[in-house]
Amino acid sequence: MIPVAEARQRIVGALPAMPAETVALAAGLGRVLAEALTARRTQPPFAVSAMDGWAARQADLGVIPCALQPVGAVAAGGRFAGEVGPGQTVRIFTGAPLPPGADAIVIQEDADLGSDGRLTVREAPKPGQWIRRAGLDFAEGDALLPAGRLLAPSDIALAAAMNRPWLPVRRKPRIAVLATGDELARPGDPIGPNQIVSSNNFGLCALVAQAGGEALDLGIALDTEADLRAKAAGAAGCDLLITLGGASVGEHDLIHKVLGTGGAGIDFWRIAMRPGKPLMFGQADLGDKGCVPLLGLPGNPVSAMVCGQLFVRPAIRAMLGLDWAINTETVLSATDLAANDKREDYLRARLRQDEAGHLLADASSRQDSSMLRLLSEADGLVVRPPLAPPLRAGEPVPFIRLRP
Repeated sequence: MIPVAEARQRIVGALPAMPAETVALAAGLGRVLAEALTARRTQPPFAVSAMDGWAARQADLGVIPCALQPVGAVAAGGRFAGEVGPGQTVRIFTGAPLPPGADAIVIQEDADLGSDGRLTVREAPKPGQWIRRAGLDFAEGDALLPAGRLLAPSDIALAAAMNRPWLPVRRKPRIAVLATGDELARPGDPIGPNQIVSSNNFGLCALVAQAGGEALDLGIALDTEADLRAKAAGAAGCDLLITLGGASVGEHDLIHKVLGTGGAGIDFWRIAMRPGKPLMFGQADLGDKGCVPLLGLPGNPVSAMVCGQLFVRPAIRAMLGLDWAINTETVLSATDLAANDKREDYLRARLRQDEAGHLLADASSRQDSSMLRLLSEADGLVVRPPLAPPLRAGEPVPFIRLRP
C-alpha cells in the first residue's frame, strides 16, 4: 500500500494539461483562462460625470454663491455639441461625457434653478470631484485577467467591459464514469430481488461537473469480461476513465484483468487509507481504440465519493492548470478518538461552534462505507494520520470541508 499523498501526486503527475479552446463570453463562467486577457478599450473612454448635476468651469466657482447661465443638457450616451464658456453651465446626468470647456460638476443638491432661468450654485465641488476621468478603471492594452484564472461573475463583467466577446479557456476534461456489478440497477429501472440502486455513477458525475470537468456516464457493466470491455470502449477519446467497483482482488473484480493488462498497465492499486483502500491507477487498454488513463475507485458508495474528493477533484483541477492541493484547516475534536492503525482515516463529521467560538468536528460514531446518509449530513472529513495516538476531546485535528 502507498500513502495517500504519494498516490495523489502520481495521479496528478500522469494526467495531461488540457488544450485551449474558445468560448463565448456568456459561456465563460467557471471556466479557466488559457491565456491572459488584455483590454481592447479604455474604460471610461472619456471623462464622465459621476452624479446628476451641472457641468461648469472651476474658474467660475471661486466665489460662492454664484450665478450661471444654463446653455444645454447632456445625458449618458449623448454629447454636448458646443463648449461651456465663462459664466455658463450645462445640465448633466450620471455617465454623460463632460462637455468641452467644463472641468467641474456641481451636484444637483448644491444648486437651484431660478424662475429667471439662472442657476444659483450654493456649494462648489473640490477640483476633480464627481468626475470620472478617462481610463479611471483601465486603459486599452492593460492585462487585467491572468492565465489560469477561474472565472467568477465579476470576471465575466470585466471581460465584457474590456470588449472581449470571446474567451480563450482550457477545455473541460472529458471524464468517463463506469459503474460495475451485477447487483446494480439504475434509479427508476426494475430492481431485482438481489439488487441495489446504483448511486456511485451519479455522485461521481456530479463531482466531476462541480470540479470543472465534463462527465460521460457509461452506465453499468455486468460482471463479465465481454460486457466490461464493451462498456469501457465508450471511454475512447476521453481524458480519464473512472471505474466504480471491481478494483479489488475478488473473483468478480475484473478491472485489472480486463483493462489493466495491455499498454502501460497498472501503476498502483492499493492505498493506505480508510475508506478507499482498493484504489487503482494506470492505463486502461481499450483494444483497437487505444489506451486511456484509468482511475479505479472502490464500489462502496462512501469510499467512492471520498476518493472522488481526494483524487478525482485534484486530478481535474490539475488538468485545468489550477491549484490542486487539498485544503485542510485545524479544528477541535468534539469527541475522544481512538489510536489509528497504519492506514490514514477520513472520518465523516459535522461542524459546530462552542460558546467560545471554537469550531468543533463531531465525527460520527459509525463510519460504515455503505452509509451515504452520513456523508450527505457531514460538513467534512476529520483526518487521522497513520499510527496517530489516541486523541482527547478538545484537541486539534485536521479537517477537510466537503461543502462551503
